[in-house]
Amino acid sequence: MANFYRDNNDLKFHLHHPLMKKVVSLKEKDFSESSEFDYAPLDFEDAVDNYDKVLEIVGDICANIIAPNAESVDSEGPQLIKNEVKYARGTAENHEALTKAGLIGMSLPRKYNGLNFPMVPYVMAAELVSRADAGFANIWGLQDCAETIHEFGSDELKEEFLPRFNKGATAAMDLTEPDAGSDLQAVQLKATYDSNRGTWLLNGVKRFITNGDADISLVLARSEEGTLDGRGLSLFVYDRKHKSVIIRRIENKLGIKGSPTCELVFRDAPAKLVGERKFGLIKYVMSLMNSARLGVAAQSVGIAEAAFREAEKYAAERIQFGKPVIEFPAVYEMLRNMKVKIQAHRSLLYETSRFVDIYKSYNHLSEERKLEKEERNEMKKYQRLADVYTPLLKLTASEYSNQVAYDALQVHGGAGFMKDFPIERIYRDARITSIYEGTSQLQVVAAIRGVTSGLYLEHIRGVYEKMKIRPDMEYLHSMLVGMTSEYEKCVQSVLDVKENEYTDFHARRLVEMAGNIIMGYLLLEDTVRDEHYGHSAGIFIRKAYSENRERAEFINNFELKDLGIFKY
Repeated sequence: MANFYRDNNDLKFHLHHPLMKKVVSLKEKDFSESSEFDYAPLDFEDAVDNYDKVLEIVGDICANIIAPNAESVDSEGPQLIKNEVKYARGTAENHEALTKAGLIGMSLPRKYNGLNFPMVPYVMAAELVSRADAGFANIWGLQDCAETIHEFGSDELKEEFLPRFNKGATAAMDLTEPDAGSDLQAVQLKATYDSNRGTWLLNGVKRFITNGDADISLVLARSEEGTLDGRGLSLFVYDRKHKSVIIRRIENKLGIKGSPTCELVFRDAPAKLVGERKFGLIKYVMSLMNSARLGVAAQSVGIAEAAFREAEKYAAERIQFGKPVIEFPAVYEMLRNMKVKIQAHRSLLYETSRFVDIYKSYNHLSEERKLEKEERNEMKKYQRLADVYTPLLKLTASEYSNQVAYDALQVHGGAGFMKDFPIERIYRDARITSIYEGTSQLQVVAAIRGVTSGLYLEHIRGVYEKMKIRPDMEYLHSMLVGMTSEYEKCVQSVLDVKENEYTDFHARRLVEMAGNIIMGYLLLEDTVRDEHYGHSAGIFIRKAYSENRERAEFINNFELKDLGIFKY
């Protein structure tokens, strides 16, 4: 029987990364819950074995339920009936299967009926679901909202909402509005406290809300009258049982059609405050968005994996000029490059997930006891890394997902343009990844801090350059060292101009240069543990070298006065 976890050795490889010992130990609080919960692990090996078994279940459901449903879900889509969203038949089947398997609320603590999984295996599950059906991955992945309630909500809020996830509660994050898309500081939906009813009431419109008719919704609203910026916004949780939201419509989208995207009207909708007033955007939503961006990166890798598999299968079966097209250099080069891109971004995906795991575990630990100085320093270190790696990951993974889907359709030729093959749907699904949860352009704005602060360079020089390398890979290591020096010079030349617009203009080039170096080193690290990754490391680093040279040439031959050429 097919299994999307067992047929992909890369996943198990990353599950056994050396840093996972620290990740698991922190998440399991040195395995202190084994006496309280019979399904809590006794030690590291027990924990990883548990992750492995659960991921096998996810892989089975993905291969044998979600993926077979994907085409009918794409065709049928959700419907709006009497102010309620009705999922497509396949979507309902998918959600029921994952709920029965206990796979909703995977990262929540056991006392809330969760599995207490770290981000790494949770993100792996997200990648698997995305490979099966990217549209459904949005519905399943919004369980991220539970983590936000867990991290910032009161004990009462946690007790009320978190146990519902394991029973199949769906979630949504209601952030954007007709006049507040990328600029969430412009949110105008009002939150007013009704002292007679003892509750907050929400009034206004939200637009482009994924899974908008969810059971539990996190809503960003303006709680401070007279304010115009992010300091006047708070975060609230709304329960669908109140029936105080009108669903104006379900949007007719290019892709991810199984995921309902709604326009909502809140009319005196009762809601509960998450955390403190005024921190809705600057603290809580920023954390929520970082989790969502990690989820989109996993979705991007999953979509790319699905596209590659379809292209590889078709190329092996399609006969032209007397032989399978996979035997033609023009095709097998495309396929190899697709696989290399996926492996590079998968390594970056799980590197970032490990950083997130460590700092979040320390953060939760700090609520129970005072952290030691070394622990506080580690938490700050990994949080800083997670903050600059997440936008870099989301930027590059989503762009690569689009490239891989494009090339996979091209391998199919004219057949790929027809709805007879899954690649047509996969190609449409890929397009949104570089748009939602912050466009690629906005990811650059966030990631450039890793460039200007020197954090990328510090980690490259302080960690990656010093790691153990296989002797036959030394020439690739030398190339990366040279690329790093070139990157450093380019960064300095841009900063020396001392003009923000000039830095912003070159930001994407600099961020992508850093990304290429980091992914090159990660593939080299993978090669130390498994020589299987040697070919991918060689191809990726040589291509990255050429790409970085091109970017460096552009920067080195560009002057401030040249900005005028590009202005409208």
